Amino acid sequence: MPWLDANGTDIYYHEEGRGRPLVFLHGMSSCGEAWFQQFEAFRDRFRVIAYDSVNHGHSANSPRGEPEPDRVDELEAVLAALDIAHPILAGNSMGAMTVLRWAARHPDDAAALIPSGMGVPPAGEPPRVPAERLDDETIFLPFGDSLTERLREERPLMYDRYFRIRSTATRIEALRHPRQATAADPTREQLGDVIGAVTRPMMIVVGGVDRLRPWAEHLHQLVPGSGLTVVDGAPHNVYWEAAEEYNVAVLAFLNEVIS
Repeated sequence: MPWLDANGTDIYYHEEGRGRPLVFLHGMSSCGEAWFQQFEAFRDRFRVIAYDSVNHGHSANSPRGEPEPDRVDELEAVLAALDIAHPILAGNSMGAMTVLRWAARHPDDAAALIPSGMGVPPAGEPPRVPAERLDDETIFLPFGDSLTERLREERPLMYDRYFRIRSTATRIEALRHPRQATAADPTREQLGDVIGAVTRPMMIVVGGVDRLRPWAEHLHQLVPGSGLTVVDGAPHNVYWEAAEEYNVAVLAFLNEVIS
């Protein structure tokens, strides 16, 4: 079935292929369908899985007026429901932060870790401003600089697809009625103090024009033995706009570290 229960939330997921589990985690306001280019590239060698986080995609909304469920708790529940003990975890942006926070809780448990479009803010980095409440007229959700104008000019269908796959009723409802922030453990600010204890192979991927490239580079400095791949000209959603380069880099990494 394409749904499972994660700590009382109805979570939609999709999987293809057979082999070692490779779980993809989407970014803020995105959904599991955004990884379709990675499914095509990896399903012949891996059991590829992507799910829609609470308040995203086709999964359920959390109750209004209550703290939003912690996404690491959610990931742990998804892995347990799918009987996955030592996953390969790949996440972009919000999904990458979930991967990193999960790894801080479980420094020895992953088969491999592939965060992209995210990292650890250097000391003194100002906090990011929370997104404003969505107005009642918006249907297709904007995505800022996650993709480039070059993509819109050269591949307008791919640009348009990203608008459509993220604009589900679940996500629109959550943006019109924002949930309370949850008390994350560890927090983004605490992550820099604990992420260096992760022992499993990690490759950090970041677009060359991603505004969070300094965060990715700082993460690389904090995690001994980690790799860093910078995709020239790619934006925040490197896995979407530069899928071929992303997939080649990830596959080379996995061929090196997964027996």
